[in-house]
Amino acid sequence: MSKQILVLPGDGIGPEIMAEAVKVLQLANDKYSLGFELSFDELGGAAYDKYGVPLADETLERARAADAILLGAVGGPKWDAIEPALRPERGLLKIRSQLGLFGNLRPAILYPQLAEASSLKPEVVAGLDILIVRELTGGIYFGQPRESKVLENGERMAYDTLPYSESEIRRIAKVGFDMAMVRNKKLCSVDKANVLASSQLWRAVVEEVAKDYPEVELSHMYVDNAAMQLVRAPKQFDVMVTDNMFGDILSDEASMLTGSIGMLPSASLDANNKGMYEPCHGSAPDIAGQGIANPLATILSVSMMLRYSFNQAAAADAIELAVSKVLDQGLRTGDIFSAGMTKVGTAGMGDAVVEALRSL
Repeated sequence: MSKQILVLPGDGIGPEIMAEAVKVLQLANDKYSLGFELSFDELGGAAYDKYGVPLADETLERARAADAILLGAVGGPKWDAIEPALRPERGLLKIRSQLGLFGNLRPAILYPQLAEASSLKPEVVAGLDILIVRELTGGIYFGQPRESKVLENGERMAYDTLPYSESEIRRIAKVGFDMAMVRNKKLCSVDKANVLASSQLWRAVVEEVAKDYPEVELSHMYVDNAAMQLVRAPKQFDVMVTDNMFGDILSDEASMLTGSIGMLPSASLDANNKGMYEPCHGSAPDIAGQGIANPLATILSVSMMLRYSFNQAAAADAIELAVSKVLDQGLRTGDIFSAGMTKVGTAGMGDAVVEALRSL
C-alpha cells in the first residue's frame, strides 16, 4: 500500500525551494522503492488567494488523511492588510493545532564545510550539534483571551495570554527526554520560572518527568541566559526543551551558529510520529522569484521526514550524505557563500544534490 505525502509549497520562496526538495524526494522514492505518492495543495497566502482562507477545510482533511506533510513557507507583505484571522500565519497555526503537531524538533548542526560561514569563530562552533525541542501547539501563540482594544482615554492596548497545562508540558518534556536518551543523555529545559507562573509549572512538571529518566542529566536555564549561552558557548548544549515562543526565538538564534537559517530543517510531530516537515526559515519575500534561495533546509526536511515518519534511515542518511558531498564540492547559495566557493542558485543546488544522491 502506498504512502501519501501532501506537499504544500506555500508563499514567497516556498514554491522554489519545494521544487528542489520534491526532485530529491522523487529520486529517493525510486532509488529506495519507498512507494510514496505525492499530492499538492496550498497553505497560507497562496491558500487565501485560491480559497479565501489561509487553510481550507478540504486541505485540512487531505492533511489528516496523508501519512506526512511537506511544507515550504508561509506569509509575506502581500497579505499584510487583510484581517488578522485570515493572515497566512493563521493557517500554519491552525494546521499544527488541528493535527496535534505538538512536538517540534529543530536540529542546529554545523556542517564542517560551513564553519567559516558561522557568525561565530570556527573554534567556538566546530562540531556543533544541538537539538531544540519546541512545544508547538500551546503557549502564547494559541492562548486565550487575546485582544487589541482602545481604552476610554483613546489609548490603544493589546494583550495575549500564555497558558500551559500539566499534560501539555508533560508530553513535550517526554519528547525532550526521549531525544536525549538516543543522543548524549543531556537535557536543558529552558524557561522563565523566576517571573512567569506558566514557567514555574513548566519546571515543576519537567522535574517530575525526569524521575522516569534517571540516566539523563537534567539542567534548567532561564531563557535570557540561554540566549546568551548559545552565543558564548553553544557546544555546552545537546538537547534543549522549551515552550513555543522561547523555542521560536532560540532556534532562529541557533541557526546563525550553523552559517545560515537556510540550512536548518524541522519536524513537527504528533503523538504517533506523523509529522509536518518544513525549513526553519520563513518565506523570504524579498528574494522570492529570483532563484537564489537556499533549498538545503527543505531538502534536509525531506530527510527528517523519511527518518521520523517512515523509519527509512538508509534513505535519510543518503540524502544527508548527498548534501555533504555537494558542500564538499564547494557549491554555495548566496547565504552561505564565501571566497573561493562556487555560487549557484536554487535550482543549481537542487540539481547538484540530486546528482550526488544518484551517485551513491
